[in-house]
Amino acid sequence: MELVVALDRATLSENLALVRELKEFNNLWLKVGFRSYIRDGKEILKEIKNINPTFKIFLDLKLYDIPNTMADAGEVIADLGVDMFNLHSSSGLEGMRTVMERLKNRKNRPIVLAVTALTSFNESGFKSVYGTSIEEKARQFAIDTHRAGVDGVVSSLHESKAIKEVTSSEFLTLTPGIRPFGESSDDQKRVGTVEDAHRELVDYIVVGRPIYKSDNPVDVVKRILERLR
Repeated sequence: MELVVALDRATLSENLALVRELKEFNNLWLKVGFRSYIRDGKEILKEIKNINPTFKIFLDLKLYDIPNTMADAGEVIADLGVDMFNLHSSSGLEGMRTVMERLKNRKNRPIVLAVTALTSFNESGFKSVYGTSIEEKARQFAIDTHRAGVDGVVSSLHESKAIKEVTSSEFLTLTPGIRPFGESSDDQKRVGTVEDAHRELVDYIVVGRPIYKSDNPVDVVKRILERLR
C-alpha cells in the first residue's frame, strides 16, 4: 500500500512549501487536484519534479465527457509527464475504452483510474442520483472499468475488497477519505483508518488535511508510512 499526499493548500506557494518539507521522502505520491491545477497549471507539476524528481504525481481531474474528448484530454495529460490520472466510470464503457485505446502504445503511460462513487456521498444522496445503493453501483462501475482496460478505480475503502473480488486481485484501488489517527471526517462521508485500508486490500491511500494542516507534516508522513509497512 502506498501513500498519496493531497496538495490542497490555498496557494501555489503554500503547496510548494509543503512539497519542500516532504522532499526527503523519495517516491512519494503527490495529488494535484482541480483547484491547484486550474490555478497553477503546468507550473506546479514542473516545480514538484524540480524539488524531488522521484516524486510521483497523481493529477486528479476526473475526466467526464464524450469518448473522443476524454481521449484527447488523456493524451494531453500523458504528455504532461504525470504518473497517474483519473476519469469517471459513469462516463461509460465506450469512453473509458477509447481513452485506454488511445494511450495503449505510449511508452511509460500513466496509470489510469476511474472514480466509482465519490466519498462525499452517503447512501441517500447517492441513491437520489444513481437510483441504487453505493455497493451495488460501485461494483458495476468497477466491472465496466475492468472490461474497458482501465488500471483500477477510485472508491471508498469500504468497497475495495468487493471490487477486487468481482474484477481481479491485480485491479488497483485508490481510496480518499483516510483519517490515519481518528481525525474529523470533515466533508467526507465514508472514511476509515490505515488499518481499515489494509484489511480492505487498498493499493493507494490519499491523505490530505491530517498532513497539510499539521504543524509538523514530516512527522505525520513518517508515522503514516510506519503504519504502511
